[in-house]
This record gives sequence, C-alpha cells and structure tokens, in this order.
Amino acid sequence: MPPAFTTEEKAHITALLLETGEKLFTAQGLRKTSLEELMAPTGVAKSSFYVFFDSKEALYLELMIRQSGEVKRRVIDGALLGTDDPREGLRRFLHATLAELSANPLWRRLMTHPEEMQAVARKLDPARVTAMSDNPVTALMEFVADRSDSGELVHADPAVIIGVLQCVLLVPMFADRLGDPDLHHKILDLLVDIVASGLTPQR
Repeated sequence: MPPAFTTEEKAHITALLLETGEKLFTAQGLRKTSLEELMAPTGVAKSSFYVFFDSKEALYLELMIRQSGEVKRRVIDGALLGTDDPREGLRRFLHATLAELSANPLWRRLMTHPEEMQAVARKLDPARVTAMSDNPVTALMEFVADRSDSGELVHADPAVIIGVLQCVLLVPMFADRLGDPDLHHKILDLLVDIVASGLTPQR
C-alpha cells in the first residue's frame, strides 16, 4: 500500500511529476515513457504514482490543460479572432501556431503525433472536459464550422479545411528537405498566404 504523504510532500511530488512528464513525453512520447522513469526523480516507489494521477494519460492531460489557456489566447483569441477578416485571421493563426510549435515542445509533440492525443482522449475523465474549455483545437473547429456555414470559407468539409491547415503546420518537420535554410521563412510565408487565400472565397 502506498505511503501517506503530507500536503507539502504531495505538492512537491506533483510538481516533479509534471516537470518530468513534460520532458519525457516531449522527448520520447506517451507510450515509451514508463512509470519508473516518471517516478525516478521523486525518490518514491513506482506504485505511489497512482496517489497523484490515475494514469500516464491523466498526467499528460494535466500538462495540456495547464498550457491550453495560454496557447488559445495566443493562437486563437489574439491571432485567428483578432480580425474580422477570415483570410487575415487564418494567416495570423498559421503564423502564430508555427511560432507556438517552435517554442512549445509539448504542443509540437501533439501536432506531430496525433495518436497520443487520441490515447489521452480514450481515457479522458468526463469531469475534466470542462477544464478543456480553453482548448485551441476545439476553438479552431468551431471557427471553421461557423465560417464555412456563413460562406466566409470555401465550400468544403470542415475536417478537410482543418486538415489543410495541419499540413501547413507539419511543414517545419521537413525543413531539411526544403533546401537553403535562408529560404525557409520565405517558403512558409508564401505557403501561408497561398493557403489562407485558397481557403477564403475571392473578394
């Protein structure tokens, strides 16, 4: 039976698990990260992990929840919804999200390994759904669905439109195949402009 922990010990170990989880999930992913690795910095037995989190997926979800509000404010509220022009909004969203993925390794991992988000979702506690109200992915889906219905985006399945946006966000993964590194930003800038223009009806 796991030992009892004081309030201070619980707070300290939880903080260590969050810090270690972010590093390991980012570096090697959810599936390859073991409980032994997560608990090692705490100096506490592996079995005690479940005193703090129900599963590895629950720890991953907690990390996402802690970041999702700030990410949404940057890429959705400040960029996508920061203008009444859907074309400019998409352009700003793509640039802001590319910057976020460059600076935020956990969200970059989620973008490049969607199966991990699916694994987390399968074990999602319904009581935590409300905590994800600031989820930028959900906000993007709502924007695309609303603007598609109003005719502000091209007539296409919203899932297809989101897939096109995701394709742009995956381009940096293959930057080494784009030739001259000095051209990377110019390539991305032009691609963003082409996609934003292509997804919005001609004015």
